[in-house]
Amino acid sequence: MVPGGEAKLLAQLRRGSVQYCVLAMLRDGERYGFELTRELADADGLVTSEGTVYPLLARLRQEGLVETSWQESSQGPPRRYYRLTPDGYRALDLFIEQWQRFRDAIDRLLDEESADGRSGRERDSDSVLPQA
Repeated sequence: MVPGGEAKLLAQLRRGSVQYCVLAMLRDGERYGFELTRELADADGLVTSEGTVYPLLARLRQEGLVETSWQESSQGPPRRYYRLTPDGYRALDLFIEQWQRFRDAIDRLLDEESADGRSGRERDSDSVLPQA
């Protein structure tokens, strides 16, 4: 079991990747904050609250990776829409390249476990069996 459980493991995996998920969601056009939050929450709980997304969007804006504009909404007050800047596109492209290398390396290590047809637990139990 992972110290802190499944929720802690997922939080650690999310930490470095959610901002790039947001950049990827903006790749094809501008979106407003609540729309991003809803889609991230629907994506197997990548983000669980607006309190996570809006500070992230503010940071991306400060870093020059996104820019914003206000647009009228037929369903209430004006909405702030976010779109990628040229630096945002470059950051996303770099992340995709690095992510693919990282993912492939992890997959290779995880696949080594199945190469001999046994799980990690089966191998671990072999090492604690008494010698005959």
